[in-house]
Amino acid sequence: MDILKRLEHYREEEEKLQWEGTFGEYLELLKEKPWVAQSAHSRVYNMIKDAGVEEENGKKKYQFFSNQLFGLEEALEKLVEEYFHPSAKRLDVRKRVLLLMGPVSGGKSTLVTMLKRGLEAYTRTENGAIYAIKGCPMHEDPLHLIPNHLRKEFHEEYGIRIEGNLSPLNMLRLEEEYGGRIEDVLIQRILFSEDRRVGIGTFSPSDPKSQDIADLTGSIDFSTIAEYGSESDPRAYRFDGELNKANRGLMEFQEMLKCDEKFLWHLLSLTQEGNFKAGRFALISADELIVAHTNETEYRSFISNKKNEALHSRIIVMPVPYNLKVTQEEKIYEKMINESDVANVHIAPHTLKIAAMFSILTRLKEPKRGDIDLIKKMRLYDGENVEGFNSADIDELKKEYQEEGMSGIDPRYVINRISSTIIRKEVSTINALDVLRSLKEGLDQHPSITTELKEKYLNFISLARKEYDEIAKKEVQKAFVYSYEESAKTLMDNYLDNVEAYCNKAKLYDPLTGEEINPDEKLMRSIEEQIGISENAKKAFREEILIRISAYARKGKRFDYNSHDRLREAIQKKLFADLKDVVKITTSSKTPDEQQLKKINEVVARLVDEHGYNSTSANELLRYVGSLLNR
Repeated sequence: MDILKRLEHYREEEEKLQWEGTFGEYLELLKEKPWVAQSAHSRVYNMIKDAGVEEENGKKKYQFFSNQLFGLEEALEKLVEEYFHPSAKRLDVRKRVLLLMGPVSGGKSTLVTMLKRGLEAYTRTENGAIYAIKGCPMHEDPLHLIPNHLRKEFHEEYGIRIEGNLSPLNMLRLEEEYGGRIEDVLIQRILFSEDRRVGIGTFSPSDPKSQDIADLTGSIDFSTIAEYGSESDPRAYRFDGELNKANRGLMEFQEMLKCDEKFLWHLLSLTQEGNFKAGRFALISADELIVAHTNETEYRSFISNKKNEALHSRIIVMPVPYNLKVTQEEKIYEKMINESDVANVHIAPHTLKIAAMFSILTRLKEPKRGDIDLIKKMRLYDGENVEGFNSADIDELKKEYQEEGMSGIDPRYVINRISSTIIRKEVSTINALDVLRSLKEGLDQHPSITTELKEKYLNFISLARKEYDEIAKKEVQKAFVYSYEESAKTLMDNYLDNVEAYCNKAKLYDPLTGEEINPDEKLMRSIEEQIGISENAKKAFREEILIRISAYARKGKRFDYNSHDRLREAIQKKLFADLKDVVKITTSSKTPDEQQLKKINEVVARLVDEHGYNSTSANELLRYVGSLLNR
């Protein structure tokens, strides 16, 4: 990559986006592209929608948030459909401050940052183009130039509603610079940028005693009062507060509920009426989306204070809970690791999955139903098939606790423990056991974990360890079974012959004697029991296999070892059960013979080539499984 050429290309692209013309020319542009006059809320909604929407089982997934926010699909769908969409349609919900409420490290700040960065990029596209009065520090909407008595006719002709009044500064400029000729006022295209303070603002509370309301609304420029003779002259005022600069776009109000009351009252007028008071001027119009975020404790304290009732009614609260899906939690850890300097460390397969299981278990509430435990609930939430349960059960479980996901271990804690493991171990490989050990040690150092909670979390670490034991055995099982692939295929064919005879009420022929024999019930059950097929369910399972074979035959395809996931798993388990002694001897022998060494090397190679291990983590896995089998 030639960075200098890329910079030159970037500069050329930015120059192409520039546009400047008179208000008359802007009106001609509006006839072609009426969407450029959309509101701030509408722009945010269209930005999200234009990135793509997928619909599955009646639920929407917005591509705008993918690759950054994981496991929050339901919360994000609610946010878009209950706030951004109706706000874009100018419904009353747009007159509310959007307050994201959730636990620490749950994704609130990431969500706001995505909206900011998204708007910066979107205003550089055709659909997101935005225009303002040239030279205006508030990037004012050019349509504010149209007098009130003409706005109804304008709406009839252009189909665009105009809200807000011309600011004091532009009113003065219109008379002094343009002689009242609205059609000559210069308009330019603007590009949102938080760094340049165009269309995006961030307000963060500091010491209530020293923070000035001017940080929000701008302030008098004392150096110009002598020149203009009055504090009420708009040229003697600096329109540089966050509410001024975020006009037409978005303002992030960090830790809003920690702010002094005088700052919050300014939001009342802004959200409800679309204007705010600054200096000795009439109300100043502003069109912007206010996004704040807080945690549940602060929010409860805020609403319990009767003095905050007026503001409370102007806030719409959107919960942003922790993710409750193991696979999505893994993606969060992968993203955080990839952004760090330890991305080159080999993390053995299933390490992040086991850490994710622990995290999710701490966030789940104990099911009220007696036929389900936390592990089953965790699997169901993650989309796994759990025998005896369906999607209706998942919906029922989610309704049990409205606040589920608002507490538990946060992703940062887990990443800190993984980082600690990497640094302390000073090796190029870590595995699930290393991380579980580190998570356990870290509980003593976590300031908010009580003794009672620690006991609970230690139990979750034990549950995660048991899950890892099963995964580890299964992983080695697969690697060994591959080495006995012919045996697996032979066993499969034998099983299918017996199933076909059983379903067709036919006999089999003994290959040695040629005699007719009954289907081998003992063989079939020894395989089916490996995956929990009960005596009552065996007939249905066998018929399902036969139907699958027929379906393959009709399509001219051959039914083989990989054609039915559950049957393949059953064959592997049966073969592994038969091979258990071989595995036990091979993995635990301190001085393996030549044959055993060859088998170990084959299995290690299989784990490295097909399962994502390196030689170190593969050998560690074999030693661990050997110790499990010898218990």
